[in-house]
Amino acid sequence: MIQPPESPDTARVSVVVIAYNDAEHLGDAIRSALAQGEGVGEVLVVDDASEDATPDVLAGFADEPRVRPLRREVNSGGCGTPRNDGIAAAVHPYVLFLDSDDVLIPGAVDGLLAVATAERADVVTGICVRRELPGGRETVWAAPLYDVSRGATLPGTVLDGIEDHPELVLDTLSVNKLYRRAFLNGHAIRFPEGAFHYEDFVFGARVQAAAPRLAVTDVPLYVWHVRRQAANLSISLRQASLANWEHRVAAHRAVVEVFLKAGHPALATAAQTKFLDYDLPMYLRELPRRTAAYRADWWTVTRDHLAGFDAAAVAAAPAPNRWLYAGLMALTAVPEGRELTRFAELAAGRPRLAPPYPRAEDGAPVLAAAPADVPLDGLAELTPAELPVAVDGAASVGGATRLTLTVHELYGRVGARHPVSVRVGFTERTSATKLSAEAPLLPADEGWTATVRVPTTKLLRSGRLASWSLLAELRYADGSTGCAEIRAPDGFAGRRGVVLGRLGRVLLVQVVATARRGLVLRLTGGAAGARQVVSGRIRRLLARR
Repeated sequence: MIQPPESPDTARVSVVVIAYNDAEHLGDAIRSALAQGEGVGEVLVVDDASEDATPDVLAGFADEPRVRPLRREVNSGGCGTPRNDGIAAAVHPYVLFLDSDDVLIPGAVDGLLAVATAERADVVTGICVRRELPGGRETVWAAPLYDVSRGATLPGTVLDGIEDHPELVLDTLSVNKLYRRAFLNGHAIRFPEGAFHYEDFVFGARVQAAAPRLAVTDVPLYVWHVRRQAANLSISLRQASLANWEHRVAAHRAVVEVFLKAGHPALATAAQTKFLDYDLPMYLRELPRRTAAYRADWWTVTRDHLAGFDAAAVAAAPAPNRWLYAGLMALTAVPEGRELTRFAELAAGRPRLAPPYPRAEDGAPVLAAAPADVPLDGLAELTPAELPVAVDGAASVGGATRLTLTVHELYGRVGARHPVSVRVGFTERTSATKLSAEAPLLPADEGWTATVRVPTTKLLRSGRLASWSLLAELRYADGSTGCAEIRAPDGFAGRRGVVLGRLGRVLLVQVVATARRGLVLRLTGGAAGARQVVSGRIRRLLARR
């Protein structure tokens, strides 16, 4: 039901901040909420029985009447219970959630309130920025939904429920939205209580299942700080723990149940497709790095979960993820060696199928040898941009940096497009600086080769270590293109050394591979950069202890 508009004097927000042992960052979160201005009527800080200096931080805001501390005597074990406490204590018409280690973007509340009152919306959603620390690299969360520069079309629209836009199930965050408190209370929408992780998933499904009047905006709202080097990693970063995957699976099951019980089977199907397209690949591509015991248990948990998926959900997933689903269901035990690598590479952000390329008895392309000889259905229909092409590379550094590339044929699909050249994109990982160089592709055994050169001076950064990741853009005769990450070949152990650059300049050079064999160039020509290399080695050694 469309609600009457709030007046400017009454349309205010209760910001619910949850905190547990985060005295270091809590003050910044509170200040970012207060800085929103008069639109914020109160900042409810729910201290989930912290044992550090969090109470002292809150005491520092004693003279700020808008800050209301709420102290829990026993830790809840999760994020849902303290958020529910905040909803229950809130007194203003709208609620916004903020975690203690994140911040609100200036002007966010005014922007959201303007839309909420004008559109009489139950929920207003805005842009969440993921900021990697300490580097500071930023990306837009769920960019296909919110980033108009990436083709998003929903910002500026108002929806009565998401039935016509099931792609919104991709957005599982609760913190990038403004909620009308009466809507939450009227539908008894709360977070799961206690030690239930990925509580956002279930809360978001409960909101979507209640068919809110939803205003989608491109208002910059929230900065999600991703601290991968923190002593206590956030739940979403604890992927090395099997319990983390089990929690995620449990939350996804609960999401599907919410949609089915509310009479939204199409949204339940969309949620399962989202799991195949997003959650499953995120963990599967890391599987070769885990212990044998973890892999075995993960495989069992995952197959048990996937066994209950609707056929329509599988059919709606992109081809590479359909192949992964079929392979998982065909293998009762986790594969090892090259077969596991094949699964992991197909689950990468840019899917890749590397040789060898097995075929069934009838000649049809298959994922792997029996019993994982599932057909690669839909391979022939993939566009050049969708083909999981494999590109390997080797690098040598001197006065010029030379990359020798091998592009592998893929069941005849690459050759059918007649590849003519490759453009290599160099992206400096800390500054996002980009360079590129192009070379023709020449036929070779079972594929094509190219040699790309770039002056090494272009890859140096004064006084610091420069780290470059590499991406190959294949260009075909008809003008179409496709991209692939450049990977190090099998058995590559990396190279480190000192080379002489132009004008006799001494360079420290590392040609290394990431955990998933992505080729990376690291170069420095100064004492400061050399110190960075040494300190980086020390940090890695300490991390292994």
